[in-house]
Amino acid sequence: MSLTTMSAVPRQRAPRKEILGWAMFDFANQAYTLLIITVVFGELFTTVIVGERGGDYRLANFLWSLALAVSYLLVVITGPLCGAVMDYQAAKKRFLFASYLATVATTAMLYFVAPGYVILGLVLIVTSNYAYSMGESFIAAFLPDLGPPEDLGKISGFGWALGYVGGLFAAGFTLVALGEATAENFERIRWVGPFAAGFFLITAIPTFLWVRERGTPQPPGRSYREIAWQRVSTTLHELRRFRDLGVFLVSLLFSMAGIYIIIAFAFIYGAQVIGWDEHIRNLMFIIVQITAATGALGFGFLQDRIGTKVTYLLTLGLWVAAIIAIWATPQVTDFFNASLGLDWQAQHLFLVVGCLAGLSLGSSQSASRALVGLFSPRRKAAEFFGFWGLANKLAGVVGIIALGLLQSLVGLQASILLCAALFLVAILVCLFVDQARGQQAARDWETRNGG
Repeated sequence: MSLTTMSAVPRQRAPRKEILGWAMFDFANQAYTLLIITVVFGELFTTVIVGERGGDYRLANFLWSLALAVSYLLVVITGPLCGAVMDYQAAKKRFLFASYLATVATTAMLYFVAPGYVILGLVLIVTSNYAYSMGESFIAAFLPDLGPPEDLGKISGFGWALGYVGGLFAAGFTLVALGEATAENFERIRWVGPFAAGFFLITAIPTFLWVRERGTPQPPGRSYREIAWQRVSTTLHELRRFRDLGVFLVSLLFSMAGIYIIIAFAFIYGAQVIGWDEHIRNLMFIIVQITAATGALGFGFLQDRIGTKVTYLLTLGLWVAAIIAIWATPQVTDFFNASLGLDWQAQHLFLVVGCLAGLSLGSSQSASRALVGLFSPRRKAAEFFGFWGLANKLAGVVGIIALGLLQSLVGLQASILLCAALFLVAILVCLFVDQARGQQAARDWETRNGG
């Protein structure tokens, strides 16, 4: 079969069982994202493990942002190199399994982080979040093999939606069974690490049973380091042929910087700025999970109709509105109370804001993953998703460190407006992306290289 004929063979949709197995990794790893980074351990670390020092939590918030930034920086350094080796050796599944085991082990060890054990907490957050984040890129590299381009939006959206359902199960049980992230409840809430690890360990098993490793390993004879550097340097040299992917990754850098800030600080913001009660925090979690799943699934179908780029831009517009609403919640509450003689609390209005943020959260990340899939030749999928991971985590480094420094100067409420500025820049950069041209570049590479 000629190279041209091979490249013309349409991508077939994978069996439903395999797609479900792929999506189950999103279902499983949401236990880590939500319980450790967003909802429980982040608040526990800042308010109990480090605690209030100097009259506020600014030092604790900065240390939290520093730990996350270091873990993301490690992904920036190693992600594309691992992706190149995975493509060369057809070893995506092996790398994914290694990151999975590392995440489970280090997350379970968070049980030993007691009040005052700041260094141990920082080390375990860096290592567990690094392993989790690498796995996030590894599982995404399977996406281009799961269906034709016109189906990738739906498949990616299904994965994100199922992920939020998994988060609802995991964190819902935790919030009911383990209670508040307070010093008085520490002996119960410290089990959040082992529970998140166990949930991830068990529910990700279908991924390794049902997802196929496609591709043919290349002949051995060189070290992984030589393979990685050669392929990455070649890709960087060729990147001018994938200019739409390059421009999109710049846009993604800004948008994900804003998203990582929200993921890391949304529930800390609720505790420190809004001053919510425990039942409101729990209700917010449920609202965000449901709306995020709805957004990921709904926009997943929409993007296959109106285009992934357009969908991505729409979700960024939603984010700008959500950030302004988050910042203005206390002032808007005071305005309504003074003007209409009401007795509302900011935490109640914040629940409405949570719906908008939830819709933005799932849909924007799903659209970005699908667009990278559309721009990726199949034989470079892991490598290109390594660069996707690089842009994601570099965004985490920049965004979280910037927020950490800014909130230490002006406070958490004012500094949250940084996110709106980041999303606006992402919109402007993405206007220069041509989706059709980017997809054609991937097809042309496959034709030349027998993809």
